[in-house]
Amino acid sequence: MTPTTDPDEPPQRPGPIGGDMAAIIHGLSRRWRIPALTARHSNTAVMGLFAFVNGVISIGLMAAAALVTGAPFIFPSLGPTAFLLFYTPMVPAASPRNTIFGHLIGCAAGYLALVMFGLTDQGPALVEGVTAARVGAAAVSLGLTSGIMVWLRVPHPPAGATTLIVSLGILSEPWQLAVLMLAVVLLTIQGFVINRMAGIDYPVWAPKT
Repeated sequence: MTPTTDPDEPPQRPGPIGGDMAAIIHGLSRRWRIPALTARHSNTAVMGLFAFVNGVISIGLMAAAALVTGAPFIFPSLGPTAFLLFYTPMVPAASPRNTIFGHLIGCAAGYLALVMFGLTDQGPALVEGVTAARVGAAAVSLGLTSGIMVWLRVPHPPAGATTLIVSLGILSEPWQLAVLMLAVVLLTIQGFVINRMAGIDYPVWAPKT
């Protein structure tokens, strides 16, 4: 475990396990006036507990919305996006622009691959089995997503999972993709609010230069 530090001492970046999680805990605990937590902001056990609680809240809210509405507000690539937003919020990949455009590119590339290989009316690969067309769609979608994110300078690694979710048919209806993007926007807003509350200069849109 990392020893406690002076509560008035500015948090170190990166923290003891890298990233800005220690700085976020420091900022939130000072805002909420919790001296005991402020003094232990760089403690590994505290950071692990924060990551656990924040992960539960972030994805739990989306899961609750999915349960109430029956819409796909929860999908696997939200997890790594949430981790980026709260672990390394200042890296370009975690900015709102990269997060939203990255997932949007993943959705569009995945659906285009379904159209190209005639899979828009097919069930998910987990049900229908893996065919040559499905392999082609997955490969093309991931290639397009990777290439377009680089060409447009909006890399966001979790978008690679999003495009496979679509090209493998797990979420493939246009309305499902719209809900998927809404979930991304909501998570990004949550990341903005929490990071700004903690005093992290998280960007409004594009990465800080």
